[in-house]
Amino acid sequence: MKAKDWAEPDRVSIHRPIVIDSHCHAGRGDGLTGPWDTAAPLGKYLRRAAQAGITRTVLFAAFHSDYAVANRKVARIVASRPDRFYGFAFLHPERDRGRLAAMVREAVEQLGFVGIKVHRHDGRITREVCEAAAAYALPVNYDVMGEVSVVELLASEYPRVPFIIPHLGSFADDWKAQVAFIDQLARHPNVYTDTSGVRRFDLLEEAVRRAGAHKILFGSDGPWLHPGVELAKVRALGLSPADEARVLGGNFLQLIAPVRRDLPGPIVRIGQSWGELPVAPRDPWLLEQALPE
Repeated sequence: MKAKDWAEPDRVSIHRPIVIDSHCHAGRGDGLTGPWDTAAPLGKYLRRAAQAGITRTVLFAAFHSDYAVANRKVARIVASRPDRFYGFAFLHPERDRGRLAAMVREAVEQLGFVGIKVHRHDGRITREVCEAAAAYALPVNYDVMGEVSVVELLASEYPRVPFIIPHLGSFADDWKAQVAFIDQLARHPNVYTDTSGVRRFDLLEEAVRRAGAHKILFGSDGPWLHPGVELAKVRALGLSPADEARVLGGNFLQLIAPVRRDLPGPIVRIGQSWGELPVAPRDPWLLEQALPE
């Protein structure tokens, strides 16, 4: 898919509009804490997505104790339908420290992935992650779990890295965090968001109004959320055909267009962390449980 396809929605939508779900988990986890680390089966999701008119999906693993293993399993799913799926490499910023560059190299050069996924539940994002992303021009989907202050640091320290902050910054519906994040979304050209799990529709409208449709990606957080229901929120925004085409796929295609497929040398590593999380398994979407004072 060439970048020009997203800029010409009328041409690409004559027969089959491109609708890309930019946020979906896939495969089995190896924990039993909850659905997020147990299993992310795609059967029901794919039927629902087809009924909703979703044509492509970005996949990343369920929570796992070894993301190198989990990423390879996701890669097999992507390889089974390369016309249907894109892959993002899930990384654990603490546990994978020291091997992140190698994991990203494998993900891009061997598995064909086009982005990185990091979750605050696993650990705070590190320079090591960001530098690997910068080396390959990869977008980073980082769930900050309401800790939106870090977006200021990411945007300024790595202006060439596109950061997708899902859920308007908080799946747990932290209104204060989402309001603060909308300001960051509007100010920083390399900060994006997705629509998955956003329950306060007025805030989604405000994000589009203040930051522009070019900063918003459609995402469902499937298979656990219904992709058709999540897509209906985008339709309800009443965007112009051009802006809706951007949100439903054009923006994502633009973000992955610069991805480099190989590097001539090693990735420079700093690997400085901003902190650690407790190791006890908890619900990764509940901010008050997961984040220490």
